Amino acid sequence: MHPGRPRLDRDARREAILDVAEEVFLEEGFAAASMSEIAARLGGSKGTLYNYFKSKDELFEAYVQRRCVLNLDEVYAVETDGEAVAESLARVGRAFLRRVLSDENLRHFRLIVAEAEREPDYGRMFYELGPERGTERLAQSMAEWRRQGRISAPDPTRAAQHFLALVQNRYFKARLCNYLPELTDAQIDTEVSEGVAAFLRAYGPDR
Repeated sequence: MHPGRPRLDRDARREAILDVAEEVFLEEGFAAASMSEIAARLGGSKGTLYNYFKSKDELFEAYVQRRCVLNLDEVYAVETDGEAVAESLARVGRAFLRRVLSDENLRHFRLIVAEAEREPDYGRMFYELGPERGTERLAQSMAEWRRQGRISAPDPTRAAQHFLALVQNRYFKARLCNYLPELTDAQIDTEVSEGVAAFLRAYGPDR
């Protein structure tokens, strides 16, 4: 088990299984990964493993779900009171870039997208629980800011999509292709400040 990793289930054994499965999936890919290997690394039997997950597919599905929860909790903590819109957006934008464009996260993203070719339900589940739900969280804040007269956004969901696109667009493909290393704090700050400024020019309260 990995110390310091957030625990998302009261059943520590189940979380230990997911920790090990994650490592095996990343190292070997879904096709080459085996329940035997995962059980061996856990130090138990396949029978114990199957008590929690009936198949490798079911285990992979649980892994995808957990990745989505981790990303949402780390990125989309938005204040709608007591903080300027620009400050809230900058904070979310920095967390978003650090998380989404990190080496760790992109390894998981590539793995999940590769499996979505074989099993489209994985891609659908990932998108609905991850990117789509994250956009919905940000859109809720956008709607509240609109209600308060702090931004002009007839469609809060579209506004949230525009903001996230503004902050990630320039580097996403380069990072996905492993063309560039992880962004520095200075690069992140520049992308986010420019993204926030562009967003407020388009959605400021005087629009």
